[in-house]
Amino acid sequence: MFKVENLSTSYKTINGDVRVINDVSFEIRENEVFGIAGESGCGKTTLLKALYDIVEFPLQIDSGRVILSGEKNGNAFSYESGNIRKTWWDNITYVPQAAQSVLNPITRLKQHFIDSVPKKERKNQSPEQVLGRVRQYLEELNLSPDLLEAFPFQLSGGMRQRIIIALATFMSPGAVLADEPTTALDVVVQRGILMMLTRLQKQLKNTLVLVSHDMGVHYQITNRMGIMYSGSFVEMGETEKIFADPIHPYTKMLVGALPRVGDKSTRVGIPGRPPALTNPPPGCRFAPRCPEATDLCRKDAPSFAEVKPGRFAACHFLAKDTTEVV
Repeated sequence: MFKVENLSTSYKTINGDVRVINDVSFEIRENEVFGIAGESGCGKTTLLKALYDIVEFPLQIDSGRVILSGEKNGNAFSYESGNIRKTWWDNITYVPQAAQSVLNPITRLKQHFIDSVPKKERKNQSPEQVLGRVRQYLEELNLSPDLLEAFPFQLSGGMRQRIIIALATFMSPGAVLADEPTTALDVVVQRGILMMLTRLQKQLKNTLVLVSHDMGVHYQITNRMGIMYSGSFVEMGETEKIFADPIHPYTKMLVGALPRVGDKSTRVGIPGRPPALTNPPPGCRFAPRCPEATDLCRKDAPSFAEVKPGRFAACHFLAKDTTEVV
């Protein structure tokens, strides 16, 4: 579905370009729920923007590309960075961070749905025909069709988020990108939103890419996930295996800090703070916070490579151990 090749992005500032995504390569498969986790400021949202082709000033792609490919209604499609936006709503949609604020407050919800239909399809259908399909779709999602007559400001935050997800999935896209879809919602509403996303993914058999700093969210719904740190992935693999056996020092500390039912032992946070992207340290960017770091780590950046079947990581010691075993 997604193939990312040597992608690097930066933001233009008055003090020069700031590299945010640093030479990232990976793939996201069809019909899977892929999670992207990491601390705030590590580049999760910027990566999602590159996947969706929202590359506008001051964001720029320095090198590499994103390829979106797949099949819909028996027709194969393939789009690269710069052209992915041509298939927005049809083959790929985006649920942005703070999605409650993206709806036009003075436009009824029904108009939002009508506008989401590509122009080529709108030519063959009247607005009422489109709304008929929308009403049926909302009923399938256990949402009242009466909501179409409402304005966004008349709905609660949780209901607006459900409408955003319904809007993003109405055209049965092959890929849905969701950036922190449960932010600012209470835990009960969060659970409802996550259940709605997973139910739709299974129903539509599409690819869901979920960005969240909440590791618990990834554990609940993702099949495979990547852990980001300071603009790059440090570990990637099946979610279950990452939680059961984290292999990168950063992932170990993230998983070790999670509370567990019945476990009353003291949880230890990760010391220090992520490096500033304006002036990252040489070598491994996690080295200043890593208890296992050596002079090699502080000097040379490790490569991101497969260290176990289906498990990828960026760590000198993991790569060394793998070489010795072979």
